[in-house]
Amino acid sequence: MFPHSILDACTLQKDTEQNEPATHSFMVVVAIDFGTTSSGYAYAFVKEPECIHTMRRWEGGDPGVSNQKTPTTILLSPDKKFHSFGYAARDFYHDLDPTESKQWLYLEKFKMKLHTTANLSIDTDLHATNGKKVKALDIFAYALAFFKEQALKVLSHFVPFSCVLWCHYWCDCWVLGLDILTNCIRELSDQAGAEFDNADVRWVITVPAIWKMPAKQFMREAAYKAGLATGDNPDQLIIALEPEAASIYCRKLRLHQMVDLGAKMSINGYSPTENVGAGMTQGDRYVVVDCGGGTVDLTVHQIRMPEGHLKELYKASGGPYGSIGIDYEFEKLLCKIFGQDFIDQFKIKRPAAWVDLMIAFESRKRAAAPDRTNPLNINLPFSFIDYYKKFRGHSVEHALRKSNVDFVKWSSQGMLRMSPDAMNALFKPTIDHIIQHLNELFDRPEVTDIKFLFLVGGFAESPLLQKAVQDMLQERSRVIIPHDVGLTILKGAVLFGLDPGVIRVRRSPLTYGVGVLNRFVDGKHPPEKMLVKDGTRWCTDVFDTFIAADQSVALGETVKRSYTPARPSQQVIVIHVYCSEKEAVSFISDAGVRKCGTLRLDVSGTESPAARREIQTLMQFGDTEIRAMAIDVATSRSVKASIDFLSQ
Repeated sequence: MFPHSILDACTLQKDTEQNEPATHSFMVVVAIDFGTTSSGYAYAFVKEPECIHTMRRWEGGDPGVSNQKTPTTILLSPDKKFHSFGYAARDFYHDLDPTESKQWLYLEKFKMKLHTTANLSIDTDLHATNGKKVKALDIFAYALAFFKEQALKVLSHFVPFSCVLWCHYWCDCWVLGLDILTNCIRELSDQAGAEFDNADVRWVITVPAIWKMPAKQFMREAAYKAGLATGDNPDQLIIALEPEAASIYCRKLRLHQMVDLGAKMSINGYSPTENVGAGMTQGDRYVVVDCGGGTVDLTVHQIRMPEGHLKELYKASGGPYGSIGIDYEFEKLLCKIFGQDFIDQFKIKRPAAWVDLMIAFESRKRAAAPDRTNPLNINLPFSFIDYYKKFRGHSVEHALRKSNVDFVKWSSQGMLRMSPDAMNALFKPTIDHIIQHLNELFDRPEVTDIKFLFLVGGFAESPLLQKAVQDMLQERSRVIIPHDVGLTILKGAVLFGLDPGVIRVRRSPLTYGVGVLNRFVDGKHPPEKMLVKDGTRWCTDVFDTFIAADQSVALGETVKRSYTPARPSQQVIVIHVYCSEKEAVSFISDAGVRKCGTLRLDVSGTESPAARREIQTLMQFGDTEIRAMAIDVATSRSVKASIDFLSQ
């Protein structure tokens, strides 16, 4: 099989007829913000796009913590069946008898596995707190199925505002009394619930922008397994990039919905009812820094008036610098005081108590601030104190005295007393990574004249992080924090689902291409790559670039290539796809180039009498996922095309 691209240059073209996804009239968009530490969902009806509904409060919850999202924790029964998710999972696991809890599978912060696994596949495993293995795909599918069930349940009993107005108009319920109004609403709810179906929902799932294609595909496969959509109707599910979603929401913010860190008040110069966008003009640039539990994602956008469409100016960047890094530093501190061997054993022998300890730390972590002067007390579970004495033969207090960790003391009330400096030191490595990355970003020529920096995500609530970002910028741009900072991505994802075309230009994170044979050119090609076939000299392993790293690609633009089956009876054409972080790649054997996926063309059923079969392939790179489409040129029949990044 010889690709025709050995003769063609890399071309980008607009192909609206073949590239537009099939339209479907969805009634509602439901977005799931699947976070490392907490998750939630929101929705909006297509006919009422400005009204975004969020879950007001989950069952359970912690005092002083917003409960509009629930912890990304999942509990499976001993036979590996789904039991519960979120606060319900955490609380049930907490209340289990210690001997019984060892049989249950409790998982938390498992989302990062998709980012850190080098060879992610459908068969990738996760480990529960008790050490038992379970398929990652099952866990993600269970979680998404949970949100599907919750959302559909709410939607089935939802009464749109227009229905309430109808009830008011015809029944005059405000005058007749609350009972009549309640009965009317219940009747309308029952009618709405009877007619509502999953087919009427467009689902949006958020993922970090720095995720590679295998992780995005993994999330899509989990959603298919959970029943949100099917491979036959892929457009029912949209994968949204977290900082992009935040950007879409932030440009609509009104001034009373945010804080300017420089002024600690609403921004001056505009009326409180204006959008931030009202202060933006054609070409204004801004950065969104999404600080989550697992990752920190940065995107640079330019607003394009008058439609308000967005253009990405520099490829998404970031890294694993989320708030769980502070948890890891706390664990390292515990290992320094009590010993790595004890902490490892305690996590295995008393898994529920370890969860309790990290919950206690989480609440105190949120109280860390630059100007704090009084110590922070962290409750140690009784089983920690008891197990340590059995393990070591002496007390926790004795361990603290011998550890030479002066900034952590023991309280007779059963608590670790950490000085503010000690707590702040746990933040320092993570915040230093973020500030270093921001400095590198702002030093790039593409990132100049930034008007606003929006700080979003749960970690953005940290006063320590806010101060570090503000000090780093030194008034080069204004640091803006939305009031509902933890829901920014969620609400933006709903807006993205309502208008997926709002991001008109993106930057490719990697260079993608395939290996081809080109005519051998003396002086240009290495002699060791020469192949002589039927008297013709060919150069092997040539990298045919589809798209280069950081290249701008407009939504709807495609790369066109043509391929020919090696023999008339061939049923499937399989082409290896390679990628690299470098912009310029010559050969698939170059350093840093790796095989990342497979382009599969199913040509069965398209046989024709033509002597030479040409399969024209279109690959779309301007969206959040890479798509492939193909046709048999001789017969004009559609050819099933797919790109697989999970089976390498």
